Amino acid sequence: MANILVVDDEMGIRELLSEILGDEGHVVTTAEDAHQARELRLSSSPDLVLLDIWMPDIDGVTLLKEWQRDGLLTMPVIMMSGHATIDTAVEATRIGAMNFLEKPISLQKLLRTVQQGLSRAPESARGTMINANGRSVVPDKAPVPISAHPFNGHAYPPTLASANHYLPPDNEFRVSFELPLREARDAFERAYFEHHLIREGGSMTRVAERTGLERTHLYRKLKQLGVESNKATKKTG
Repeated sequence: MANILVVDDEMGIRELLSEILGDEGHVVTTAEDAHQARELRLSSSPDLVLLDIWMPDIDGVTLLKEWQRDGLLTMPVIMMSGHATIDTAVEATRIGAMNFLEKPISLQKLLRTVQQGLSRAPESARGTMINANGRSVVPDKAPVPISAHPFNGHAYPPTLASANHYLPPDNEFRVSFELPLREARDAFERAYFEHHLIREGGSMTRVAERTGLERTHLYRKLKQLGVESNKATKKTG
């Protein structure tokens, strides 16, 4: 587990990255501009920063230069942008950025790049991390394995059922053949994704891998079907 600071003026990007990295067990703090990022950096020592280049008032490269000048560039910084030129990316790397991610960011590349950044931090022992101040940080608790999830191997909560479609305890999907094709298909897809959300303990990363969908596509699909990913595994009936 690591403390990651996400700096981006787009709320959707901040929320998406928070969801993804949170599913991986990290603690994510967000800032919508350079001013907030400055305050957060002065009050804490993140293990890694995801920093957008194009932001209002003060851009990411300027903030990166400030941190370098003030001796605050003590953590890996990954720059992000959908419009940056090669020259900008090279400049950011020269200043001290570890890597550069081009938007839209793919799930696999994000996780791989973040892992590469965090792997640079020394470890004093297994399960113990060393933060930017040289102090050891032990996670409050280890991630709960999927097998320990309250719904693992148990009947699905009745809140997932309805008059026309449901998932009974035997995991067998049933749907009324009297439904129009579109409604029947939506009913199946809704039950399909609810099944995998519960099976994977609510981890969107594992659900994306299990269903073969890109993370952003999966979020859009769940929203379209009315499946609340952050609540599906919390309902106990």
